[in-house]
Amino acid sequence: MKESALSAKSYSFAIRMVRMYQHLTEQKREFVLSKQCLRSGTSIGAMIRESAFAQSKPDFIHKLSIAAKEANETIYWLSLLKDTDYLEEKSFTSICKDCTELIKLLTASIITSKKSIKKN
Repeated sequence: MKESALSAKSYSFAIRMVRMYQHLTEQKREFVLSKQCLRSGTSIGAMIRESAFAQSKPDFIHKLSIAAKEANETIYWLSLLKDTDYLEEKSFTSICKDCTELIKLLTASIITSKKSIKKN
């Protein structure tokens, strides 16, 4: 079975989050904010993966909605890390761009799924 673009992008994003967490804990000795960011950032892909086995279309939409909320929370933690000088502007911009792209993909998938429910 072919992996969806959303699944692939969320998995790549999770890898970036793990690597960022490793950097922040090893180099910057920052543990609290980075752990929160790691949790929400890796949760995005986990919820997308879980949606593949949704029991219904509403359950699928619900799981993708949770993934979108986690992505939004991740942007909050990333912003906080940047504004407290733990994350450089260039790194923040790059990873935040990826997260925003995930939100756009999730939103489009949710809208499309909701439209397919209304048609039936």
